[in-house]
Amino acid sequence: MESGRKVWLLCQDGRVDSGPYLRGIALFNEADFFAAHEALEEVWRDAPEAQRKFLQGLIQAAVAFHHYSTRNPTGARSVLKRALHNLEKYPDDFGGLKLAPLRLSLRDWLGCFENQAEVPPLPRLQACD
Repeated sequence: MESGRKVWLLCQDGRVDSGPYLRGIALFNEADFFAAHEALEEVWRDAPEAQRKFLQGLIQAAVAFHHYSTRNPTGARSVLKRALHNLEKYPDDFGGLKLAPLRLSLRDWLGCFENQAEVPPLPRLQACD
């Protein structure tokens, strides 16, 4: 399955523009979390209701790591909890992404914030096979 086809699994009625979605994913993976949040928010505005919480979860994850990058661990932890809550509502493969590894990474980060544990690697958004 080609990359463009995976994106349209997110919104089969064509209301979601794949450009900002793909840009948001790339920016997230480059750790440009503020810009990723901006790009994904553009997609979220026009998304169907059934997919808005998924996109909101991705946006919240980006915002959480932006907070972390600005030395605001309290804000990061708070938004990260909401991101995980929203992403847990979706199957392991959704929107062309593997959500299981993302959710695991977000849980590791919550553990880091809550237990002052060792900082894990930044999460990455992985495309489905």
